[in-house]
Amino acid sequence: MAIIITDECINCGACEPECPNTAIYEGADEWRYSDGTSLAGDVVLPDGKAVNADEVQEPISDEIYYIAPDKCTECMGFHEEPQCAAVCPVDCCVPDEDRVESEDVLLGKQKFMHPDG
Repeated sequence: MAIIITDECINCGACEPECPNTAIYEGADEWRYSDGTSLAGDVVLPDGKAVNADEVQEPISDEIYYIAPDKCTECMGFHEEPQCAAVCPVDCCVPDEDRVESEDVLLGKQKFMHPDG
């Protein structure tokens, strides 16, 4: 499952540089699938959704840091635990119960975004 940042976020920014998928953005910042990944141009995501990886996406939150769920792999393939949760001083990086994904799915997303890694 993806990790979400709850509204208890104090906007400290500790989580952002820890994300190996560049899935964490400051509130109101636009994002791209290509940010910090090997994705470029038109791609079909593992869930079947067709996107342009270089196209700007709307911010998910205007007020607090947020995680782009399609890019979150809970750090599978990189670390033993989600690094955002490990460094968060207020424990606001928590599993998204509405987006449950198996370890195989998370590892597949990681390999899709970082085929050479």
